[in-house]
Amino acid sequence: MKGLLGLNLLGRCDDGLSDGFEQLLRAAAREAQREATLRRLLEAGWSQSGTASEPEPTPVVVPGQYLNPRSNDMPNKEKGLDDLFYDTLRDIYYAERKILKALPKMARGASSPELKAAFDKHRDQTEGHVERLQQVFDLLGKRAQGKTCPAIDGIIEEGEEILEEFKGTAAGDAGLISAAQAVEHYEITRYGTLRRWAEIMKMPDAAKLFAATLAEEETTDKDLTTLADSKANREALAA
Repeated sequence: MKGLLGLNLLGRCDDGLSDGFEQLLRAAAREAQREATLRRLLEAGWSQSGTASEPEPTPVVVPGQYLNPRSNDMPNKEKGLDDLFYDTLRDIYYAERKILKALPKMARGASSPELKAAFDKHRDQTEGHVERLQQVFDLLGKRAQGKTCPAIDGIIEEGEEILEEFKGTAAGDAGLISAAQAVEHYEITRYGTLRRWAEIMKMPDAAKLFAATLAEEETTDKDLTTLADSKANREALAA
C-alpha cells in the first residue's frame, strides 16, 4: 500500500511539473510572437506609440550648388569667376607690398648707377600699383587685404640669395636683373589675367586700372632687358 501511495504521489508531481513547463513554453512563444510583430511594424515605419514615424528629410539640391558635408547638408553657392577674381586680387596685392619692401634692398645691392635708378623708379611705380589695387577693392566694396602668395615669396627669396652670393662681383648686376625680371614676369601674368577677367565681368574701371599697371610692368621688363644686354651681361661674361 505504501508503495502504491508513493507512486501515485510521484505521478501527481510529474503531472504538475509538466503542466507548469507547458505554460512557460506557451508564454515564451507568445512573447516571441509579440516581439516579431513589433519588429515588423517598426521596420514598416511605425513607432511604438502606434503612429507612423516621420521620414528623414531629403536635402534639396539647387542647380549650381553643392552640398557641404560639414554644414548639415545645407547647399552652398558654387565658387565662380568672381571668387577667383577676388582671390587673385588679394594675391597680387600681397605680392606688390612684398616687392615694395624688397626694391630698396635691390637698389642698394646694384653696382651700376643705371640699375640703381631703375630700381628706384620702379619702387615709385609700385607705390602707384598698390594704390590702384586699393581702388579696385573699393570698386568691389571690400577692404584691401592681401593673401599670402608662396610664389612671390619664393621669387623674392631667390633674389635675396643671388644678392648675398654675388654682391660686389662682376656678375652681381646680371643676377639682380634676372631676379627682378622674374618678379616682373609674375606680375605681368597676374595683371594680364585680372584685366581680362575684369573685361568679361563688365568691370571697365577695374580693367583700366589693371591695364595701366600692366603697361608699366611691361615697360620695366623691357628696360631691364636693355640694361642687361648693354652692360651687365657683358661684364659678367668678361669676369
